[in-house]
Amino acid sequence: MTTNKRIADKLKHLPTSPGVYLMKDVNGDVIYVGKAVVLRNRVRSYFHSSKGLTRKTRRLVQEISDIEVIQTATESEAFILEESLIKRFQPHFNIRLRDDKRYPYLKITNEPFPRLMIVRRRKDDGARYFGPYTSSKAMRSTMKLTQKLFPIRTCTLKFPLNKPRRPCLDYHIGRCLAPCADLVSEQEYKVDVDQAAMLLEGRLTGLVKQMREQMDRAAKEENFEQAARLRDQLAAVTHALERQSVSLSRMIDIDAIGLTVQGQRACAEVFRIRDGRLGGRETFHLRAPEGSTMSEVLSAFLPQYYVAATVIPQEVLLPIEIDDADEIADWLTSLRARHVHVKLPQRGEKRHLVEMANENARYSLNREQKSATVRDESSEALSELATALSLSSFPQRIEAYDISNTQGTEATGSMVVFEDGRPRRDAYRQFKVHLDEGPNDYAMMAEVLRRRFRRGLAELNDPAITEGKFSRLPDLLLIDGGKGQLHVAVEVLAELHLDEIEAIGLAKRHEEVFRPGESEPYVLPQDSKPLLLLRQIRDEAHRFAITYHRKLRARRNLSSVLDQIPGVGKVRKAALINHFGSLQKLSQASVEQIAAVPGIPQPLAEQIVKRLASS
Repeated sequence: MTTNKRIADKLKHLPTSPGVYLMKDVNGDVIYVGKAVVLRNRVRSYFHSSKGLTRKTRRLVQEISDIEVIQTATESEAFILEESLIKRFQPHFNIRLRDDKRYPYLKITNEPFPRLMIVRRRKDDGARYFGPYTSSKAMRSTMKLTQKLFPIRTCTLKFPLNKPRRPCLDYHIGRCLAPCADLVSEQEYKVDVDQAAMLLEGRLTGLVKQMREQMDRAAKEENFEQAARLRDQLAAVTHALERQSVSLSRMIDIDAIGLTVQGQRACAEVFRIRDGRLGGRETFHLRAPEGSTMSEVLSAFLPQYYVAATVIPQEVLLPIEIDDADEIADWLTSLRARHVHVKLPQRGEKRHLVEMANENARYSLNREQKSATVRDESSEALSELATALSLSSFPQRIEAYDISNTQGTEATGSMVVFEDGRPRRDAYRQFKVHLDEGPNDYAMMAEVLRRRFRRGLAELNDPAITEGKFSRLPDLLLIDGGKGQLHVAVEVLAELHLDEIEAIGLAKRHEEVFRPGESEPYVLPQDSKPLLLLRQIRDEAHRFAITYHRKLRARRNLSSVLDQIPGVGKVRKAALINHFGSLQKLSQASVEQIAAVPGIPQPLAEQIVKRLASS
């Protein structure tokens, strides 16, 4: 294997410390990022002989024109730096998680009377994080159950307060303990917070034991109200425990990894076993360069997953052997501060777990590939949009809003939904604006957004509703308008504590994109896929709003004419409006067609035709 002079010179002076190496092509672009315990040994191994290299690695070596190394103090730092650089450069030859920016977390804040919230990024702020969640629906379902069982606050009040205040609606519906009204002590509140954390970690067995002890203690102390509350909570947690079909013979924390690779697509499934029971599972889709082996994909997935994971288990079970299992085990041990075993189980219940995870990974990838051909072009546009506008999440679900009115009358709002870049017409919604302030588009937009998201939050907080009309929240909000309209949307989201939902405005005049907090618009190329997609969504919202507005205006005109015809009362007017819908259609109808409407006699039908003909 031949190497150019620059690379040969660098190979002579490589350090023996741990670190990260960056492979570059002739254009200076980073095409691969890797980590090493000993940089000299690892980097040189690429150039010794092509005999032991995989097909993907041989292709990589052929394109390497330069090498850069970054030394780190420890192997653990190398893992973290590698993951950060992969996200930054998105190298072609690296196996990487698809849309990993979008995976959210649940967070219990580090403050007096902590609150539960959804966040996109973990910070080193002393808070407790749970996730990441690959399914927003599953995450919100978990959050809803947690709030129902352990009513810790979700508001943004800053404690301690100067003086107690009146409790809000959440307290009255049993969703908050009202620390703002001094109705719970910090110590009592902490018990609920700690138990909520156990639920979010999936430690149901330990949680049941702890709650049963608390209930017995409350009953002995004749605190029957507290005992009854604990009894109801215990019943709900026990029910959740009974529904878990997977359990091990001993209480242990395990992650069982399943993996399948088909061409350039791969899927990893993580079964999280906590206290010996299945506490949850997450599905991750990956992009793999052509020729990637199963072991290469698995070796690349593990650091990317665990650098973001909030809990490191005692054991990580693998479906196949990988060369760097010991390195990964040492790194996970440093993160957990206790020994972590990374191993390939050969038989028994642990092997069965891995096989189940493998089967789920195969199912998820096959299901995803069936619709991949339809989504590819749209996904490309969405990915380009997320990159161009520096969105923190992949905009899988976009909701667009528009207002239509005539001088403030018959004002309507439209909500259209695009998922994976395609219209989801069954999720479209129309709003008749009730505001009576004349032509005030800002106030009308605020009313429509408040109604939509308040309804969505109400459905999410109602345990009886599993999938409501408004319970699915968007990844991205598209507002038809410029800075003013966008500002209204951002204010409504902040008011309802939905700051994690991103919003942009698309102004008609120059097709400029506005982002919150930025004074200057972002101009996408006129023929770019992201702008064409945004235009399509914006125009669809405009069309939908105008259609509803014209319908209401036509009904109003018809109503005005019918009010002037003797014999047409409230009931008959409603029947005629529902049947014909507009003055134009009624004017074109014959006497027989009008008389066919229930409640309209022949003489009245003749009078209506005569009246319309003379007007």
